[in-house]
Parts: sequence; structure tokens; C-alpha cells
Amino acid sequence: MSLMGILDRVADSATFDKTIEPARRAVQAVLRPQAFKDLLHGTWLGHPVHPVLVQVPVGSWTSAGLLDAIPPLRPAATVLIGTGVAASIPAALSGAADWSEQGIGVQRLGALHAVGNTLALGLYVGSLVARARGRGGLGRVLSYAGLGVATGSAAVGGHMSYAQSSGASHSATAARAMSSDWIDLGPLDDLPEGRPALRTGSGGSVDVPLAVVRRGARVDAFIGACSHLSGPLHEGAVEQVRGTDCLVCPWHGSAFDLEDGQPRRGPAANPQDKLEIRMQAGRVMARLPGRDR
Repeated sequence: MSLMGILDRVADSATFDKTIEPARRAVQAVLRPQAFKDLLHGTWLGHPVHPVLVQVPVGSWTSAGLLDAIPPLRPAATVLIGTGVAASIPAALSGAADWSEQGIGVQRLGALHAVGNTLALGLYVGSLVARARGRGGLGRVLSYAGLGVATGSAAVGGHMSYAQSSGASHSATAARAMSSDWIDLGPLDDLPEGRPALRTGSGGSVDVPLAVVRRGARVDAFIGACSHLSGPLHEGAVEQVRGTDCLVCPWHGSAFDLEDGQPRRGPAANPQDKLEIRMQAGRVMARLPGRDR
């Protein structure tokens, strides 16, 4: 069986769910207030911040491995290991924030990812201690072991991102199934005032759900699958979030600005794909903006 097959089996196994759920609740309790969680999610950035933050420890530890192979450069390797240890803290916090809002399959693999990263961090801390005590050989053994464990853990993280779509925009994925032609959403008067309604857009072999909000004569339409985890936005609500009218997902509370689809509250970090609107003889017409899809 391939590594990917093994990871899929782990994602499907409920063996450790009784441990995962208390850990998830603990993370939710510790990472407060909401503004702090949004900072860790990357809501302000427009995509998850965790992949950005992990570049520092990964890059530092990889570079340290190269410098450790050259005796005159080993003091610089020690500095890089320390840098990676320090940078792993915000990277871990952002990863924990994202993990606590994911589906159970991602949470299962995420727990394995966290264990691997924790072990790697412990090995690197041990390496720093050994080097400080003049035991350079042991320090190098521990750091190379840490690099091996971190590499394996990174493979798990890659599977979460690319095979399980953790952190990907589910809205953008749904948008790719749609044509860019104008869609008739029906008469303006048929849309309820101030709350999302379900409409559909043609997408080749399947219809794509849309969430449409009417506010007086103004209409805003979005891809109906929440960019976070495909929650049904038409079942959500319109609320004021930080002074802005937002469409709020019913699953995890992500809030998207009705003006431009940008996230104003996490866990969503990616924007919500918004459609262009025009009125034609009292009927609402919508289409995706022209772009490469």
C-alpha cells in the first residue's frame, strides 16, 4: 500500500476520536478572543496563514542540516536551529486554530501531523541543549533525526492540503464548474428581503448552488458553497460583523462581506466568489466575472 493509501486509512479510522474531540475543545477554549483566532486563520490575509508561517522553521532546519555537514559552519547551524524552534510556536498556533475548525478526517490526520511536529521540535530542543553542553556530535544526531521526523510530518500536512483540501477555497472549486454566461435568477420581487435565498447556476453536468441576498433594489449573489468547508450559505443569515453587512455561514460562523465577498470573520480565510449582477425587465441576471478558470 502506498503512503497516500495509509494516510487515507488513518483519516477514515475513528480509533482516536475520543481523544481528538477533547483536544479540539481545548484548542477552541484557549485560542480566544475571536480576533486572535482570525489572526491565526489568516482571515486578514485572504488565505490561510499557516503555510506562510511554517516556511521559517522548515527553511531554518533544512538549512541547518546543510551547514552541519560543514564543520566551520556549524555555529551558524546552531543559530538556525534556534530560529526554527522559536518560529515553530506561531506556526503551531495557526495550525491548531485551523485544525480545530476542520472536518473529522482532516482532524484525524492533523493529530498525527501535530504529534510528528511535536516530536521534531523536541529533538531540535534536545539538539540545542546538547550543543550548549559541548556535545556537538549528539546535537547533530538529534537535529538530523528531527529533520527526518519533520519531513515525514510535512508529507502528512501535504496530504491534508492537497488530498483533503484543507485550507483550499471550496467556493473557488465550485465556481470552476460554472459557465460564465448570464444566469436568470428570477424576478426581483421573488427574492426575500434581507436573508439569503437558494438559486442555481448552470455548470455543465451539474447545477451549482448560489446564495442570493436582496436588500431593497440591491442584489448580491455568491457561490453557495462556503469557501471554508462548503457549508450551505443559503441556509445562513445576514448579520452585521465588525460594522459590515455580512453573509454568515451556518456551519462554522464564517462571515463574508456582502460588498466584495472578503472574509470578515473566520475560520474562513479565503474570499467567497461573488457574481456580477444586472437587472433586465425586473429580473435578476448574474454571472461569474470573466477570468481564467
